[in-house]
Amino acid sequence: MKFYISTTGIKRVTISSSGAAGKASPTKATAPRRISIRTLLPAVLVLGIALPFLFVRIAFLVLESAAACSSPLDCIGWRFFSGADASLLREELSRALVEAKEGDINEEGIEIESFDKLVKDMTSKREDIKAFAFKTKAMLRQMERKVQSSRQRESIYWHLASHGVPKSLHCLCLKLAEEYAVNAIARSRLPPPEYVSRLADPSFHHLVLLTDNVLAASTVVSSTIQNSANPGELVFHIVTDKKTYTSMHAWFAINSIKSAVVEVKGLHQFDWSQEVNVGVKEMLEIHRLIWRHYYNNLKEEDFEYKGEHKRYIEALSPSSLSLLNHLRIYIPELFPDLNKIVFLDDDIVVQHDISSLWELDLNGKVIGAVVNSWCGDDCCPGRKYRDYLNFSHPIISSNFDPDHCAWLYGMNVFDIEAWRRTNITATYHQWLKLSHKSGLALWHPGVLPPSLIAFEGHVHPIEPSWHVAGLGSQSAEVHPEILEAAAVIHFSGPAKPWLEIGFPEVRSLWTKYSQIVIVLCRPHA
Repeated sequence: MKFYISTTGIKRVTISSSGAAGKASPTKATAPRRISIRTLLPAVLVLGIALPFLFVRIAFLVLESAAACSSPLDCIGWRFFSGADASLLREELSRALVEAKEGDINEEGIEIESFDKLVKDMTSKREDIKAFAFKTKAMLRQMERKVQSSRQRESIYWHLASHGVPKSLHCLCLKLAEEYAVNAIARSRLPPPEYVSRLADPSFHHLVLLTDNVLAASTVVSSTIQNSANPGELVFHIVTDKKTYTSMHAWFAINSIKSAVVEVKGLHQFDWSQEVNVGVKEMLEIHRLIWRHYYNNLKEEDFEYKGEHKRYIEALSPSSLSLLNHLRIYIPELFPDLNKIVFLDDDIVVQHDISSLWELDLNGKVIGAVVNSWCGDDCCPGRKYRDYLNFSHPIISSNFDPDHCAWLYGMNVFDIEAWRRTNITATYHQWLKLSHKSGLALWHPGVLPPSLIAFEGHVHPIEPSWHVAGLGSQSAEVHPEILEAAAVIHFSGPAKPWLEIGFPEVRSLWTKYSQIVIVLCRPHA
């Protein structure tokens, strides 16, 4: 048998047999369909584009699923060609978070100490996203309560630590009192007789301190003298209580200052009129009532040492009840022979010469004080009237502006002669009585709030560089250049530099002027 195939295509097949007598009849066959190059080319191009995309897609899915699934193939499934998985996951997570936010959580039995423990707990129990959201919310609530409790304890400890008298300071007073009793030099007259005439001489620069802290008073005097251009012109008037008088007198008598005059006087040595005595007792009693009113109304949230609560808890410090602090409203009665003084708190340090303060023209005002802070005009963060006065009371809100800047107490120039021509002290007492009649809620406890009211309209602003305050507060953040340029730095706040809670970064500004070597009390061998 033979096959004959035409080169132009299989159109017919002739089959012949050599042994056959004749030829078979020709038979017509249908040719099969060919696959042309034009048909294959588009398919090859599509595959060439699609295959790399599929490879990249599969690679990403495998990487994403590696951390979340036990087997990558379990997580790939039907997600190859769509991003629906991510959007569905986001929607489910968002829905679970909203439900957790709005829903109530039973936190009983939920004790999750860390995020790692939460993840381990969720993966071992294979819980859903909703359970994860609710457990996360429970964990965050527990952590918030712990943080809140820690902050409250910290503020209470901080508050208590600021009230304590260091053992070394207490021992210093005892030793100085003993020295006063046995040492004639410690009892010598202050100032010496040849300098007594300077005590009322208006040509000298008079400075006033009202304090019962020997260490602090010594530092103020030392820093002022060391930085004075002419210390011979300085006359210090230190007023203290009867308890501290012997210690204060002994220190300045033994460590006499040749270049300046220091007078130490106890409250028991003043001969005041009956009217002044009655006024002082009335003033102190009302301040005690205000303090007790706020103390009895303390709430748990008031121990949060931040924002308005910070000032609230500071206002309840024992200094708010100190007679020496409140007596500054009686400076004209304390010094009837003086016309102009510079008042200094005992927690300040003088860094530069302040003699030009006595040359300031107060334009008829009674007190010169820093009003605007170093941050600019009308800038007084944390010390506006609203921070001291109760503007929810109609008497206060109808008379004062809550956004008005409060002036700084602690380094002030007083024109006592101008003061005597006003009714400032009488106004002070009128507002104390009004506060008493109004439920003791017109202002927070402290020295400054009623003074802001009494001296309203009698304050002359001075340059902020004269007085930078707040170095005893947690929030004090003053640029080093501003501190260096300040004539007086004030450790106002609970963290006094002689306490262990004082801030080390600013304490050195105080200790370099502290003359006294603290003698620690030790039991006898």
